[in-house]
Amino acid sequence: MQKRIDPMGVKKFLVFSGLLTIGILQAQTLHLYGGADQNQYLGCINCDTFDKNSVWNKFSDYGNAFSSKSIWNTNGNYGSTYSTYSPWSAYASYPPAILDENGNFFGYLTLNPYKSERSELELALILCKHHDDIKTDIDGWYEKLFR
Repeated sequence: MQKRIDPMGVKKFLVFSGLLTIGILQAQTLHLYGGADQNQYLGCINCDTFDKNSVWNKFSDYGNAFSSKSIWNTNGNYGSTYSTYSPWSAYASYPPAILDENGNFFGYLTLNPYKSERSELELALILCKHHDDIKTDIDGWYEKLFR
């Protein structure tokens, strides 16, 4: 007799696994570096909203929607849907790299499906999938992802 798989059990397991992955990623600080040589610091993607380097801090250079160093600036090099340096451009050649505090590479934060070494981190996938919604409610999305 073949055992039947409970679809709700699988769904609960996947949600738990995703949340556990995000929890583990919170233990190591992940940073974005942009530009052609990835030498422009763009902030921390898993730091809290009070951290001066956090992309979730609307008052920091990296979380402010009007800052030239912010991935949330829709008119900037690092937040435009047309810029070759933006994670939100489906054709970006030089999207931001995700690195930890030790310089370990976790892939590129990008919508570009053809970019080799595109990050498969759960947080990167969520950011890419929901970036338009996140831009309009940074605080709410921070709460959803990290609280």
